[in-house]
Amino acid sequence: MTTLAANRPAYDGKTLDLTGKSGARAFRNTLATVLIVLCFLIALVPLLWILWTVISKGYHLLFDAGWWSESQRGITVRREGGGAYHAIMGTLIMSLITAVIAVPIAVLGAVYLVEYGKGTKAARAVSFMIDILTGVPSIVAALFVYAVWITVFGFNRVGFAVSLSLVLLMLPVVLRSTEEMLKLVPDELREASYALGVPKWKTILKVVVPTAFGGIVTGVMLGLARVMGETAPLLILVGYSKNINLNPFEGFMGALPTMINQDRTELALQPAADRVWAAALTLILLVLLLNALARLVARFSTIKSK
Repeated sequence: MTTLAANRPAYDGKTLDLTGKSGARAFRNTLATVLIVLCFLIALVPLLWILWTVISKGYHLLFDAGWWSESQRGITVRREGGGAYHAIMGTLIMSLITAVIAVPIAVLGAVYLVEYGKGTKAARAVSFMIDILTGVPSIVAALFVYAVWITVFGFNRVGFAVSLSLVLLMLPVVLRSTEEMLKLVPDELREASYALGVPKWKTILKVVVPTAFGGIVTGVMLGLARVMGETAPLLILVGYSKNINLNPFEGFMGALPTMINQDRTELALQPAADRVWAAALTLILLVLLLNALARLVARFSTIKSK
């Protein structure tokens, strides 16, 4: 023992520093950071380019009060004037109907997958069908509704038929996002509720869903943003009208995507080009406004820990 102690090197009083980085590690870390920032900037370029193009070419008409209060009735492609009121209201009405149908189904489906159907054949079947709907093109959904709504039942082309096809597109987005948000709710909250004797359905309603409410609302807004710009269902299931029509069960309806499509072939004419860019900017602003409202609602509705 004395020999081992004598051969042991003397302690110099300095602590061993394990936090430092070697030159190779520091270089790899810096290189990875530079590459990530560079990729982010590259991805940001087309987004900023699109926004700048739409804003610079479409903001003029948005400062005209008539744009928000008048329709395009009697306005030709060569004539200035008119507004987008008919298209804005048509887009909002069809999107609202879509959300009213799709959101309850999606939320209840997500609750079933997370809370009740773990490992069951029914849950696997539902998950499989949702995966299929996620990849369905909008024109396929529109043709399916056309075959059922018009060919089989003999109904007319109306705005409600468009909403039915948009439900097929919005449903998987909202369901998947809601499912992921419900999975993030800690199991301790459920177990604490069960320990107090609270039934499972009330635990889901009063604890689980409110905890994930912010994420659920965000998913709903993503779904709305997904469907508000779809054009194929509008072209197939309802005709474009320059008149104001607020009844989704009768007659043709205007919408911002079909308003853009109406004048896109006449971009050489300045009045038509101005309306196309202004309608595109209006659609972007509507989606932005809905997302801002959703964030505000989620902020004041989520359960906060004290």
